[in-house]
Amino acid sequence: MTALIERPTAVLIAVSRPWFWPVSWVPAYLGTVLAGHAWLPDRADAGRALVALIVLGPLVWGAVLAQNDLHDLPSDWANPRKATAPLVTGAVSARRLRAWYRGLALAAVGAALYVGPLFVLGVAGVLALGWAYSVPPLRLKTRPGWDVAVNALVVGLVSPAAGWAITRAPWEFPWRFGLIGVLFAAALYVPTTVTDLAADTGAGDTTFAVRFGARTAYRLGLALWGAALAVCLLSAAADVLVPRETLVPQLVTVPVLVAGYAALTRNPTIPRLAVLSLLFAIPTAGFALAYVGRG
Repeated sequence: MTALIERPTAVLIAVSRPWFWPVSWVPAYLGTVLAGHAWLPDRADAGRALVALIVLGPLVWGAVLAQNDLHDLPSDWANPRKATAPLVTGAVSARRLRAWYRGLALAAVGAALYVGPLFVLGVAGVLALGWAYSVPPLRLKTRPGWDVAVNALVVGLVSPAAGWAITRAPWEFPWRFGLIGVLFAAALYVPTTVTDLAADTGAGDTTFAVRFGARTAYRLGLALWGAALAVCLLSAAADVLVPRETLVPQLVTVPVLVAGYAALTRNPTIPRLAVLSLLFAIPTAGFALAYVGRG
């Protein structure tokens, strides 16, 4: 802990949880691929894309998670998974964390200006949702249903739309892709409320799993996962957004994906959810390969 105190940069990185950065990077990258029908943006847009990665990774996550840590401390004290969190260990004070939040939020908005004015609106919206999620009196984390909706919208809709907006107008973003993203993101988030069920219950945080129980959370997650896969199948059958060439591969992989989700989320843990994220890479990669292949 002493070493961390002597190196504020290391503590700041720990607060921003680098393993969360890909949660917004991957959908944002897919949005860029979707907009340009290419693996990489044009050279003229490369600088803006790089800045967008910095904004959507360390800056936004750092600000949102700093805010979250400040208001989750009672449950984090009782959560073994958060035992090494900087605020829990004392590696950072609440006062410094508030200062970091303000600095990171301002840096995120300032850097977003380089990407574009509409990108700024998106970043400001994410920061606002992060505030509403963590901070009383709204504290949507403790309002069952809203906790799921906020995370699903940010990851499944706002992030890919942000990637799209690097090269194209946001209002041209295909709604069907947003629907698929929101369904998948919600399905991936619901089990996380179960992993922290005991700590949230002890702290009085009424999350979705606390209110409705682990069994209902499991069933809802499975239903959302199945709905997302069904929309993908129907879109491929209609050859709308999802290339028809993916239909047969989807028919083969969908049962595997459903069975995998059902097995991995029955008693969810962080390692199991990490495996589930890797499983999610199968339809994601298949879609991207087919989409770019069409040009």
